[in-house]
Amino acid sequence: MLNTYFRVIVGTMVLLSVVLTVYVNPNWMWFTVFIGVNLIQSAFTKWCLLETILVKLGVKKEGGSCKSC
Repeated sequence: MLNTYFRVIVGTMVLLSVVLTVYVNPNWMWFTVFIGVNLIQSAFTKWCLLETILVKLGVKKEGGSCKSC
């Protein structure tokens, strides 16, 4: 479940930053860069702020009792 929430939130943020870049101000592209850098950083450090926030909000990690969910 955590992976699903993560992908939806990050995908939404990327799309939002592209829309803001096109329609508001080109400087919003830095938001897209920030997202990309955080994804690369989390691949090396195995730590992601968004994952920490989601766990604190009560989102369960995969591998629970319901295997078909």
